[in-house]
Amino acid sequence: MLNILIFLISYLLGSISSGLFIGKLFYKVDIREHGSHNTGTTNAWRVLGPKAGIATFLVDFLKGALAYSLAVWLNTDWNPFIFGLAAILGHTYPIFTGFKGGKAVATSAGVAFAYQPLFLFFNFPIVFGLVLYLTSTVSVASMAAVVSAFIIALLLKDWILVIMTGFLLVFIFYRHKDNIQRIKEGKESIIPWGLNYQRKKNKK
Repeated sequence: MLNILIFLISYLLGSISSGLFIGKLFYKVDIREHGSHNTGTTNAWRVLGPKAGIATFLVDFLKGALAYSLAVWLNTDWNPFIFGLAAILGHTYPIFTGFKGGKAVATSAGVAFAYQPLFLFFNFPIVFGLVLYLTSTVSVASMAAVVSAFIIALLLKDWILVIMTGFLLVFIFYRHKDNIQRIKEGKESIIPWGLNYQRKKNKK
């Protein structure tokens, strides 16, 4: 009974669409009506600016970390990753906003941080940051980070982590299917930072 209750709490925690609430509360803007219509970090940054984007990322990150940590603190019978996945599903398909949410990158990062901070440090500040700098494209950096996470999990032979990152690899790529199509067509949006942005800016 406790496991099911924490699973539901984790899902509801994940369902808090921080980008949507930050936009409405502080900017009087519904980010679902602008940009990519997504409620995650990238669209919050694009529509509302860096401060809102960072705040959205931090809240979404904490949702994943808290869901995983809650299971550890309460010493549940189920693997804590199950509750982290509940938060990820809540973030992606939030009950409070018609099951239309973000793409799970920040919340997944929070789960990974709660499990192993050093593992997250390599994949996000380093891999994510480097790819973002080179491409100026958040979607490419996000997918590169989850591929890196899966490969490192395999190298470490941490089979729980392999299962977790393998699931996230498939799930995040699925959630980015529209981005992948836009990348193929050369239509994917870039952020105003990094080498690719500078290259395109200099061409104008």
